[in-house]
Amino acid sequence: MDEEKQANKDSMLLPASVLVASIIFSATLFLVAGDISNGLSGLSTAVSGIEVTNAPNSGSGGTAVAAPQPSPSPSPQPSGGSAEIKALLDGAAGKQGSDEAEIVIIEYSDYQCPFCRSWYSESKSQLDKEYIETGKVQFIYKDFPLSFHPMAQTYAEAARCAGDQEKYWEMHDKIFDEQNKFGQGTISNITQENIKSWATELGMNAATFNSCLDSGKYAQAIQSNFAEGQQVGVSGTPSFIIGKRNGSGQLIVGAQPYSVFKSAIEANLN
Repeated sequence: MDEEKQANKDSMLLPASVLVASIIFSATLFLVAGDISNGLSGLSTAVSGIEVTNAPNSGSGGTAVAAPQPSPSPSPQPSGGSAEIKALLDGAAGKQGSDEAEIVIIEYSDYQCPFCRSWYSESKSQLDKEYIETGKVQFIYKDFPLSFHPMAQTYAEAARCAGDQEKYWEMHDKIFDEQNKFGQGTISNITQENIKSWATELGMNAATFNSCLDSGKYAQAIQSNFAEGQQVGVSGTPSFIIGKRNGSGQLIVGAQPYSVFKSAIEANLN
């Protein structure tokens, strides 16, 4: 009789054990699924925050945070923001075109930014021929060196030092052209010694140029450009402000096609 009772008890315990095990297993699956879901959600969020910085002609070098600290903008579009042109005429790294030109374009740029370089290579010469050389537009270049481009500040200082010997635009072009020799994207294998050799190639007094570059003579002026850019809404490179000399300007962000600039200029001329 005792053996029979024990057998009946064992037969009742087995289903109960299976039931408890099933409940534990289901709860475990639920928790694991929740963790996986949360993990995938977090991964999705992280991936959505990654922005492509080497897409040609559509991007921007970064988003500015205090003296240089920007992050890229993959699909920049003309902005509705505006700034008074007159307030931005001083402190230029370089100028091209007539001081009497009705339209002014101010570029905030980073010499190591691949988007700035692509805009220079594909649009700047058209702008020169159609509007700057004809006296319709004055072009002003201002520095906006990004902290994650270690040569950007040095390039900016080099161009201004070249300007002391009336060679600003020659050095401006040289900086971009030399990087183009290495292809697309951010070029990081050019050194300060390479830049110094360019000064000689461009016919400058090498000792004077080297002394200027080594001294950091223009470091503060460059950071003043950066701070000004932030104040007027610049958050990536290249950024442009286009408008009438006596009016406000439209902010255009990124290496937009030349047609975008032509349309903005014509709208102001008309």
